[in-house]
Amino acid sequence: MTEPIPKKKSERTLNAIVNTALELAVTQGLSSMSLGEVAKRLGISKSGVFVRTGSVENLQDMVLARYEQLFAEHVFLPALEAPRGLPRLDRIMELWIGRGVGRKAMAGSLHAVAAFDLHPMESPLRKKVRAGVARWRKTLARTVMQAIEEGHLRSDTEPAQLVWEMNSLMLGYFHDLHFLRERRAAQRTWEAYQRLISTYKRA
Repeated sequence: MTEPIPKKKSERTLNAIVNTALELAVTQGLSSMSLGEVAKRLGISKSGVFVRTGSVENLQDMVLARYEQLFAEHVFLPALEAPRGLPRLDRIMELWIGRGVGRKAMAGSLHAVAAFDLHPMESPLRKKVRAGVARWRKTLARTVMQAIEEGHLRSDTEPAQLVWEMNSLMLGYFHDLHFLRERRAAQRTWEAYQRLISTYKRA
């Protein structure tokens, strides 16, 4: 009779599986992630990964949930310590840019990678990623609204437009950082954001 795996050990293994899968998703794309590759990187059997996740689709769901958890922990929640309004919006952008390199990319670029990685045909995974992007944009728009209410940004500022422009900057950032290996990508993105936000500030 096979002895059951201790609960704590099983939880640690599952966490390792999800974290490894997240690294793969950030560097290779969600659709390229496989149970076999995760198992290979961890030095365990593919069946060991399957037993804990059930399927690659379930693992993709776990990866998306972990990504949003990390993004909240390392970008949004720390930004809440900044004063309400533009200082908080600036801090969000600063932290978001800062999560673009190394392992920090796990809390920075998965949505950007997925935008180009996933097949254009509609799928459950595509819907889930899009829902995550929509939640983040809603959070950004709420922060922009607060900056308007605090008098930091012009009253005629359209939150959706500013959020779109911020996201466009970040897509360019991740493209140049990961594809072109542009060393000054973070600095260039921050400077571009400063110029962008200056056009929205109240005189």
